[in-house]
Amino acid sequence: MADSYLTMKEFRTKIEPERSSNKISYHTPVLFMGSCFTENIGNKMVDFKFPVLVNPFGVLYNPVSVRQSLEIILDKRDFEESDLDFFNNLWFSFYHDTEFSNPDKQECLKKINGRLNQARAHLKTAKYLIVTFGTAWVYKYLKIKRIVSNCHKIPAKEFERFKLGVEDIFVQWAKVLNRMEDYNPGLKIIFTVSPVRHWKDGAIQNQLSKSTLILAIHQLIKIFDHIEYFPAYEIMMDDLRDYRFYADDMLHPSKVAIDYIWQQFGQTYFDQTTNEVIQDVEKIVRAKNHCPMNPGTKGHQRFLESQIDLIHKIIKKNDFLNFDDELNYFKSQL
Repeated sequence: MADSYLTMKEFRTKIEPERSSNKISYHTPVLFMGSCFTENIGNKMVDFKFPVLVNPFGVLYNPVSVRQSLEIILDKRDFEESDLDFFNNLWFSFYHDTEFSNPDKQECLKKINGRLNQARAHLKTAKYLIVTFGTAWVYKYLKIKRIVSNCHKIPAKEFERFKLGVEDIFVQWAKVLNRMEDYNPGLKIIFTVSPVRHWKDGAIQNQLSKSTLILAIHQLIKIFDHIEYFPAYEIMMDDLRDYRFYADDMLHPSKVAIDYIWQQFGQTYFDQTTNEVIQDVEKIVRAKNHCPMNPGTKGHQRFLESQIDLIHKIIKKNDFLNFDDELNYFKSQL
């Protein structure tokens, strides 16, 4: 028994997602929509120069809000002044996150419609849509009797709060998935559930919420063969079952945890060629973000020149990459 104990190597339950036969590469545009965890992975792909668009409506937490946003994209209708509301000296849309709010009505519309048209074009050519649900709890604004994406700091008494059911999510998402098949027949969809716990709901209600989302997604997977599930939630809850993998609020994943889930995502969806390009891009990104101890020295000048040469070598192999920002930065430091 003692020998058996000493030979133990694993002190945690590892989750290793099955590698998908559907690969994401630098030639497969991706649209990300959903909770803040969507931005954790989506922004990494932005940093590594993948052709992606992340959250064109801002952060969306519940399945209704993501679905409504997709329907707006599919409806091919721009927002008008009548679609905006005004509160606390700001114009805003109940379909959008607060990042779109603006004291100037026209500026608000300009940003909303700019991102909407961008999303419309991107979804048309996208190979993947990656959706992250955060919570099954929703807020209905009583004045308009509609579920909103963000309450925009309007008093809570003006909303009705309730939890969606599995069947609610399944039925409405089945409809929009059928619409998207007509809009972009080759589109594949990856669902995830955010590992960020909504602690204001309480431990039990948070778990009921996450379970509702997972059950609804897996009902959809049974019906649609172009849908997959990536277990970000399960990786965080079981594989990384330790508070050292959380940020200071003990709710959001730490940078280490995000990097680990990103690694698992890459193992699932990237092939060797894509991983090699990522490694090349990462070298340049790290070099740009590096804070030199002795700027202006000959050694640092040589370092800058070497990065410019490396960029040109990488572009020669991968002419689809754009390093304009990095080239301008390194040249400006010479």
